[in-house]
Amino acid sequence: MRIGILGAGGMADALGTQWRRAGHQVMTSSRRNEGSFARAMEYGDAVLLAVPSHAALDVVDGSLKGKVLIDCTNPSVGGELTGDHPLAERVAVATGARVVKAFNLCHVDVWRMTPPVFGGRPLAVPLCGDDEEALAVARGLVEDLGCTPFDGGGLARAALLEVTAAFMIGLWFKGLDAQAIAPPL
Repeated sequence: MRIGILGAGGMADALGTQWRRAGHQVMTSSRRNEGSFARAMEYGDAVLLAVPSHAALDVVDGSLKGKVLIDCTNPSVGGELTGDHPLAERVAVATGARVVKAFNLCHVDVWRMTPPVFGGRPLAVPLCGDDEEALAVARGLVEDLGCTPFDGGGLARAALLEVTAAFMIGLWFKGLDAQAIAPPL
């Protein structure tokens, strides 16, 4: 699969590197290269939105209409929500893309693990989206990382992922082990 990545930071690098290892063709983009966002949007069968949340709506456009867009952004700074929320739904409205919220609950270093396994269990990645074909693409990309996709519900529930991420990030900034709050049954 061809994956266009909007962004060139840590998340873009970590996920892009893992997907390349899994055999996907990946194109990253950044503001430094004029027109590269447009090229990445055109290139990808699926597109990952991996820019700072405050820039998300400036980067995407209607050329994404009908495409699978995976949103890993977090509209938070230091564990506090910022900007208008929920961002994933706003991106869907602005672009007409088939948006899936995913990959936003873990620190970038987790995505550099091959595979991300904790206590013998593969990392679970919640997915929120309304389009079954887009969700199937996202599930495959999650599995390509050695992770387990979890159905988190429709795109409206992406707001819960964004709030959860803000809460977890706030705990991490305090030096707390957020994983300890959700032990297995």
